[in-house]
Amino acid sequence: MNFPAKIAERLPVFGTRLAPSPSYRGLLPKLGLFHSRHQIREIFVGLPKAMALNLKGCNLGLNYTTRAVLPATEAHVEEAIEAIKEGKVIAVPTDTLYGFACDACSAEAVHRIYEIKGRKQTSPLAICVGDVVDIERFAVTDHLPCGLLDNLLPGPVTVVLMRGDSSILEKSLNPGLDSIGVRVPNSDFIRVIARGSGSALALTSANLSGQPSSVCIKDFENLWEHCKYVYDGGVLPSGRAGSTVVDLTRLGKYKILRPGSAMEETVAILQRHSLQEDDEAKDPR
Repeated sequence: MNFPAKIAERLPVFGTRLAPSPSYRGLLPKLGLFHSRHQIREIFVGLPKAMALNLKGCNLGLNYTTRAVLPATEAHVEEAIEAIKEGKVIAVPTDTLYGFACDACSAEAVHRIYEIKGRKQTSPLAICVGDVVDIERFAVTDHLPCGLLDNLLPGPVTVVLMRGDSSILEKSLNPGLDSIGVRVPNSDFIRVIARGSGSALALTSANLSGQPSSVCIKDFENLWEHCKYVYDGGVLPSGRAGSTVVDLTRLGKYKILRPGSAMEETVAILQRHSLQEDDEAKDPR
């Protein structure tokens, strides 16, 4: 069949989701079949597996997948929460970069993130929680000055804390490490998902290990097929800097492990709470 792009955009919505084979992943989004800057389309077309679409002279072999590209809006929060509870991996915008997220207490889901990124299992993952008050469920906070975390978070900061004996995190997450990086992004979408999951989200940048970080979903288009859902929040303004990572494991001390996008503001807050720079802190990454 020959379907010009304008006709293809009007294809009826029914049946099973189709997605392009890996060699043609970049074409359909360019034609507007999956999403544009102002509108997200979900294309569900019931066609036999053997059938191929001919678009602008290119033969596209189509494979059945579970991939869905959706806007990062309140209307799609419930399905994201359900995917997390099912042990699936989703891609979401944060206040810095796009990230892969899953249930931090699901060993299988965490393993899947490592597979997607091609990352060594020895490289630790951070976690994301919905609110600052939730951090104490997963890490030790009672040694920190009153109000410090509330001044740092929500925001583009990852705080590294000791896990402690009372942490509800699975031992399989970052095995061998006593510390954990914790985020509360200044992004309502991912925070609502974290709250609804009843757990913490394991969170890492949405890219292959060693490749540039992603500020829009097109940056990691080759990895969409590995996610239950990909949530589009537009182009993020961080400039690929990522969050500022600060070690707060020692009483009265801090150590910047990664400058990130908010180092000056972070250091100012830390010093305002009388913390001193720690030359002895070790980078857990």
